[in-house]
Amino acid sequence: MDCIFLSAAETAKVCLFLGYIQPTMNRFDRITAILIQLQSKKIVKAQDLADRFEISLRTVYRDIRSLEEAGVPLYGEAGVGYSLVDGYRLPPIMFTREEAMTFVTAEKFMAQFTDAATRSSYQSAMYKMKAVLRGDEKDLVENIEDRILVRKRFQPQQSAPENALDCILQCIAEQRAARLHYETFDAQQRTERTIEPIGIFHENQFWYVVAWCHLRGDYRQFRTDRMTQICATDTPFHKKHPDFKEYLEQSEKNHAVETVVIRVPKKIVAYMQGQRHYFGFAAETDLGTHVEMTFHTLYMEGFARWLLMFADHAEIVQPTHLKTQLRDLVAQISQNL
Repeated sequence: MDCIFLSAAETAKVCLFLGYIQPTMNRFDRITAILIQLQSKKIVKAQDLADRFEISLRTVYRDIRSLEEAGVPLYGEAGVGYSLVDGYRLPPIMFTREEAMTFVTAEKFMAQFTDAATRSSYQSAMYKMKAVLRGDEKDLVENIEDRILVRKRFQPQQSAPENALDCILQCIAEQRAARLHYETFDAQQRTERTIEPIGIFHENQFWYVVAWCHLRGDYRQFRTDRMTQICATDTPFHKKHPDFKEYLEQSEKNHAVETVVIRVPKKIVAYMQGQRHYFGFAAETDLGTHVEMTFHTLYMEGFARWLLMFADHAEIVQPTHLKTQLRDLVAQISQNL
């Protein structure tokens, strides 16, 4: 299919407004966003546009007329919707079918494992991605996007602020400090912190921020779900920070990692596979009727509490003190029953 190229001026006007769509956008912003949505699907209903931008159908019709008057080749049918004439495209960014499916899959993960602001930004990016797909690729995406689900079984007690990740990434990119209110694990203490974030990572269902903390005078990790407020400041970073990846690697080296080896019957392995990676699983060896698993863990107490679920079947090969920890836990349980 041939592409119709926009002029440089037209492209600049369109690209200028490809960011996150706010409900209070001005008319030019909205018309540009409508053009992008029209390119993302074969047919777009007027009611869908009205719902997305929170406007009346009369306003939708007026915006569509404005696009037609600007030379955008539209086809409309009463009761069906609007579509662009085949061949009308923004300057082409061509994706393969496999890449298009990957974007759809990623969108499902973004919906479950990021905050509201990041989800909205990614949804806006998805509209742009769909806008440049060919007809058969649009069909492919529409056929699979409702058939991919990411089920999040674990829900934290409280959610991170809606703008947490977006704010943190903005501060990292612009090298500016962030100000936040942070709660301790048991929510008994809340402190106000000024931090200089150097990176974020996702681990064991939570997002963590690594940052220089002005209050503590050192690098600390902050869980986003323990933040109650966060905002960017105009204060630039006061020092040069280490490379994020190198910092994490060095931090892990500085913590004592213990090796744990256990043996379990094969019938028990299936019950452990879903969570063992959270506890430092490294390798397994088939011993016939049993499987020997090796773990590298930083937190032996947490590992012992997890292993307690399988203690009636698990044999601890090493270390010996793990056996002692399990006995102590069992004794405490007996006292509480």
